[in-house]
Amino acid sequence: MRRQGHVIKSVDPGSIADELGLEPGDRLLSIDGHDPEDIFDYEYYLENESVLVEVQKADGEEWELDIENDYQDLGLTFENGLMSEYRSCTNKCIFCFIDQMPPGMRDTLYFKDDDSRLSFLQGNYITLTNMKEKDIDRIIRFHLSPINISVHTTDPELRCRMLHNRFAGRSLKYMDRLYAAGTPMNGQIVLCRGINDGEQLERTIRDLSRYIPCMESVSVVPVGLSRYREGLYPLEPFTAEDAARTIDQIERWQKRLFAEHGTHFVHASDEFYLLAGRPMPEEERYDGYPQLENGVGMIRLMTEEVEGTLADLDGDDSAEEISIATGLLAAPCLAGFLDRIREKFPNRKVHLYPIRNDFFGDLITVAGLITGGDLIRQLTGKELGSRLLLPDCMFRSGEEVFLDDVTREQVKTALQVEVDIVKSSGQDFVNAVLYPRSEKPVSYAGYELKEI
Repeated sequence: MRRQGHVIKSVDPGSIADELGLEPGDRLLSIDGHDPEDIFDYEYYLENESVLVEVQKADGEEWELDIENDYQDLGLTFENGLMSEYRSCTNKCIFCFIDQMPPGMRDTLYFKDDDSRLSFLQGNYITLTNMKEKDIDRIIRFHLSPINISVHTTDPELRCRMLHNRFAGRSLKYMDRLYAAGTPMNGQIVLCRGINDGEQLERTIRDLSRYIPCMESVSVVPVGLSRYREGLYPLEPFTAEDAARTIDQIERWQKRLFAEHGTHFVHASDEFYLLAGRPMPEEERYDGYPQLENGVGMIRLMTEEVEGTLADLDGDDSAEEISIATGLLAAPCLAGFLDRIREKFPNRKVHLYPIRNDFFGDLITVAGLITGGDLIRQLTGKELGSRLLLPDCMFRSGEEVFLDDVTREQVKTALQVEVDIVKSSGQDFVNAVLYPRSEKPVSYAGYELKEI
């Protein structure tokens, strides 16, 4: 009878597994008598000078291999990269963006993951609500870190209401165990107006600061509200005045915690500063940018990188006309970068087009949620020049597909313009403006801000 095991997808050439004759389609059954639950078990059990590995070949024959691996990886990749099914979210959060998605999109966009293992593999933030004591034990035993936690509030009753999960308050205690074990953590607070802001935010920051230095950073980000909220909890967008109050509150804590611990610890997202019309904090306040993935410090980092890149370039009079499309939120910042570029490259003409999010609604202003359909509709008939630059955050990771399944090639065909996908760094931005993809990076300047 065929045992389940873990199907091998590929074998690295020249690896231990290759030398032993393992092949795609074979199944890993056990290591030293242990059936690995997932990729972490697999890597943990391999941490020995030698291991006894059971493998079932594709024809059903079972091999027992005594391997002198001297702590090396065997060179296997499995059909399921996690070697386990993903754990879906058990919450019904009042702010969940997936619940605000329209029907008819691809299935993967509706999957809610809350898997602690993806926190270590991909940096995902998790709520801890579907974890058990044995999961915490394993994190501590395997020395896995950092673990990224969606906290939102440290008030147990409020957390139960916000996550719509009766265990949400109790799971906060797992942070005590992780702290006692010295496990590095990062926190995230999705701020909802009138719910977990104000005094509740004060309590949450105070409670989380007790975990310093194990809790290394905390981000505070405003809730995202799409136009698909019928039947959902009534949430209100933050105003400029709300954003200013939140920034003031967080900056008071930054001053206090830096004086006490040498870290600013808690950070407001860039979106709060843009909404309040405030300048971004200086680079030193970001403590090395630990919360970039939550939109904290991205603009400051990009500003520093743009300035540094331009400082190393000699300007010229070469001419090209191109265009850039981005979200409403980032457009003013990019306009400023383009001002700096044209100081050295006065003959570079760049049309900057802020794209309104008709698909999700006008409260969604980030570039990463712009669809290909909105892009095509709003840029049709516009001056685009020889190239259209789009940030890579608009596309599915590792692919050239928008959220609505429109492809880069379809945008290119519809708009009759070359489309260049630009990475997020300031250097990439400057190089993309100054050089086509087929050429070596140089520099750019001059822009025209186009209203749509």
